[in-house]
Amino acid sequence: MILWPVGLSLAIVWQVFQDPAIDYRLVVAGALLPDLVDAPLGGARVAHALVFSVALLTVVMLATRGRRAARRRLLALPIGTFVHLVLDGMWARAHGFWWPFLGWRLDGPLPALDHGTVVLVLEELVGALVLVWWWQRFRLGEPAARASFVRTGRLPRDVAA
Repeated sequence: MILWPVGLSLAIVWQVFQDPAIDYRLVVAGALLPDLVDAPLGGARVAHALVFSVALLTVVMLATRGRRAARRRLLALPIGTFVHLVLDGMWARAHGFWWPFLGWRLDGPLPALDHGTVVLVLEELVGALVLVWWWQRFRLGEPAARASFVRTGRLPRDVAA
């Protein structure tokens, strides 16, 4: 429920963009955002709908007009929410994914909790293994690299190549 979206979102965004300048902290925040918004509401609600990620992307694009550096940094947040939808397999839950286009009812459980305990544990183990890979791949055990990552969210350029 935490390690799965964190680890896999980092790995997927790295594999797709291979850009050390992305603020990966915001990718993680975006990957956790749908569960943080919807869990208090009792299940998969509006933050697990495609319209939420599209609206967040639209807000970022409009709020950063004329500010390219801010846009580049903040785009990581909606990217993280889109990746969360993929990791939850939301496209298979048509009413939730396409809300409100297929109706206004939102009453499904959080996908992370709907698989059962065994799958949840396996997902968390996979997430943990991916985070170990991430830590080693980008030498975050080195104090300077780790401090830079914590401060900027960026990866060291020398290890990203």
